[in-house]
Amino acid sequence: MILSPDLTGRIAADPDLMRDFEQLCAFGGRLAGTESERLAMDFVAERGAQASQVSCRSLPVSYGGWRALRAELRLGDGSSVACHPLVRSIATPPGGLTAEVVDIGRGTPEEFEAHRGEIAGRFVLVRHELMFAAGTIHRRRKYDMAREAGALGFLIAGPLPNSLVTGSSGREVGTPGIPAIGIAPETAARLARTARGFPRATLRLDTEEQQAETRTLLFDIPGREDEWVVLSAHVDGHDLSESAIDNASGVAAALAVVRALAAHVANWRRGLRLAFFSAEEWALTGSALYVAQLSEQERSRIALNVNLDSVAGGPRLAALTSGFAGVEPFLLSVADANGHDLRCVRPLMTNSDHANFALAGIPAFRMVAGYDDPAAPVRLVLTAADTRDKVPRAELSAAAQLAACLAAAACQADGQTADKWRAR
Repeated sequence: MILSPDLTGRIAADPDLMRDFEQLCAFGGRLAGTESERLAMDFVAERGAQASQVSCRSLPVSYGGWRALRAELRLGDGSSVACHPLVRSIATPPGGLTAEVVDIGRGTPEEFEAHRGEIAGRFVLVRHELMFAAGTIHRRRKYDMAREAGALGFLIAGPLPNSLVTGSSGREVGTPGIPAIGIAPETAARLARTARGFPRATLRLDTEEQQAETRTLLFDIPGREDEWVVLSAHVDGHDLSESAIDNASGVAAALAVVRALAAHVANWRRGLRLAFFSAEEWALTGSALYVAQLSEQERSRIALNVNLDSVAGGPRLAALTSGFAGVEPFLLSVADANGHDLRCVRPLMTNSDHANFALAGIPAFRMVAGYDDPAAPVRLVLTAADTRDKVPRAELSAAAQLAACLAAAACQADGQTADKWRAR
């Protein structure tokens, strides 16, 4: 299916695409539970209603709230260095924790195994990796391996000189864990083992935990039948920067797609449901609760989830197809027919909200820029450099146009085609 040039042209010329993106960045990092996130969710609720011309349906999301009050790292020579607590990190005792640091490198399972006899009772130091690449070992997995091996704390070094890194520890509030922080690569270099032995460091984290509430925003544009394509993006981010690539880009693109398609959906077989989640950076909490509350019948009526997350920050787009082999020919044919270059990556990656749909048996994919490109700006996600200047209008517009082509084609596909999407 080829999307009408009028529709793709409308997205290309849409003045609100960059205006929405800029405004989302202006709110700040949108960490869940902050005023920045609240303002952004209010903005998206208003903009979603304007784009879709339907009322917003707001679903409450209760989750384990957390915030950091203090974070300090002091090295063995007494000097203090910058650090940033990972989301949901457990606090240290009031006086802090002092321990030796064992640097195990990247933090692969093999490295953890090789250093197993040295980890217990020490801080573990690992490296942050490009998240959008084959073979990446997620930060949360490294954290879990460190905790299971008896580490007292978890340090992860970022990829940029003189810059910290953040992210979620993956720990659920109220459950056991170890203190976890992001540090700069220069700090990691100072924590290397020497002939004198393992270096020592003192870590102090003060945190606060209590139940919190955010929301999921839904906008339903009905088609001819009670079947749906869910177009999703997450609004929340992190407090180190503007969270521009991750994920102001996806939210702005989703709004542009709906502005272009909304008036046409009533003539199509399937409706288009625009879904904006929060607490995605907190182990995909918002979308997990949404999918969990769907009945089996409601799940069966969702033909496809098109999840836009970090869709700018690299010249080439990829679809992470979550193990649904049957989705790939459809995506590639639509992209090719509309003049877009798209790569499909099949293994399930639980790095965004599409994973919760896929785990529930709903065909789902994540569109992402810069996959497997270590030079692409998407490598700056979770650092202070994830700012609006890293997102060219041309990239954001191209992502929105491709997303519109895929969503429109999915809404219009016949039943036989849609049945093939569920094949793994």
